[in-house]
Amino acid sequence: MAKSDSPTYIDIVKDVRAGKFAPIYLLMGDEDYYIDQVSQYILDQALKPEERDFNYDLLYGAETRGNDIVSIARQFPVMADRRVVMVREFQMLQDKDTLTAYAKNPCSTTVLILCHKHGKLDGRRTLGAEIKKVGVVYESKRLYERELPGFVNNYVGRHKKSIEPAAVQMLCDHVGSDLSRLAAETEKLLMALPQNETRVGASLVEELTGMSKDFNNFELQSALAMRDVYKANQIVKYFDSNPRSFALPVTLSSLFSLFSDVLLAYFAPSQTDDGIAQYLGRSTWQARQAIIPARRNYGGKKVMDIISEIRKTDGKSKGVGGCKTPPGDLLKELIFFILH
Repeated sequence: MAKSDSPTYIDIVKDVRAGKFAPIYLLMGDEDYYIDQVSQYILDQALKPEERDFNYDLLYGAETRGNDIVSIARQFPVMADRRVVMVREFQMLQDKDTLTAYAKNPCSTTVLILCHKHGKLDGRRTLGAEIKKVGVVYESKRLYERELPGFVNNYVGRHKKSIEPAAVQMLCDHVGSDLSRLAAETEKLLMALPQNETRVGASLVEELTGMSKDFNNFELQSALAMRDVYKANQIVKYFDSNPRSFALPVTLSSLFSLFSDVLLAYFAPSQTDDGIAQYLGRSTWQARQAIIPARRNYGGKKVMDIISEIRKTDGKSKGVGGCKTPPGDLLKELIFFILH
């Protein structure tokens, strides 16, 4: 990996698996999941369990000082090839700049891992630049909503299993963009899967999450895409009768995502199913399930009006204009506007 590159999660895993350890890793960003995964993977590969008693130090930024980190990092390994010093909550360390001198001349037998969550290291500091010269600076970014299904599919695939597309969408709608929780919920599904089965279905998601496999945001998207008035109203009625299964902001986000994709689909260079999916960064299955049917059933002007109405509904739900209409009624009004 070239020092000037911006490494990905996969880049770091490949290098570490090959035994290529950097002297310093600065893992930072808004997405905690990958910071935790990368730091744990480095530790697991760098030291055997029996080597950790004398060669692994776990520190916390709020409870230590920069000079202490440097002093520990300068120590030599005991009956091992290297030692690992991990600093969690590095963003809480008050005197980060004291590590700059160490970054210019790090100990070759130490792997120093700095876990900086909830944002990036201040770009005005020289510490980041010095680390990049000798080590790895990795930014863990939050995934876009459209990337969540891919995350679930990859997670399931690593366990040699598969998952139905509808089950993926249900799970993503239920959990949202918190990758740590999404991974935990996916793991629960895999553990609950009967031993002789290899595919996670929507029924299992329904059983474990309490979501209805017939009445959810994914099915609402599909019903609206097909302009199925009866099914769409059934789902809205279910939401209104089951407030614990319904969160208006999540539903509005789901609908905004759908109709934004539909609007963009008109501009895809290739108007084939695969071409539209590739242009939108979606799977072909996702495109065929809702985006392409919606493009057929709604004109461009109507789609723009729908997007505008979704934004207005979102504002009303937050009290704009003194609106006090219950969430269920706001959704009914929006669905009526979309379908008529």
